[in-house]
Amino acid sequence: MADDVQKVRETTTQSGDTVQKTTESRSSRNDSDHRYNFASRIVWFIAGILLILLGFRFVLALLGANTTNSFANFIYKCSHPFVSPFFSLFSYKQNYGVSHFEIYTLVAIVVYAIIAWGIVKLFTLNQD
Repeated sequence: MADDVQKVRETTTQSGDTVQKTTESRSSRNDSDHRYNFASRIVWFIAGILLILLGFRFVLALLGANTTNSFANFIYKCSHPFVSPFFSLFSYKQNYGVSHFEIYTLVAIVVYAIIAWGIVKLFTLNQD
């Protein structure tokens, strides 16, 4: 990202000679922009970690991962508080042998991504 924006304006005659050259320089980044940018990066970082965690949960459930495995157990335990509000959203459960399609995990991914986007947009409401 550039800190300064420079505009160069040249006026030429019909013969091709430069008559006037004006350079404008202004700072495109002030302290409030920097704070909003930093805050939005923090929000997207946290949301990214959460969305990756939920993505792992979805893939592990879809592939029928062994829940007694320490990695799978860790992913399920860490993601449980974030998907539990969506457990009763749908009344069916799609099982394919040991694997199952967790539609509520996909809904949680979409909902948390929209929430993160909304929070970041709140930071930029007063910016032009």
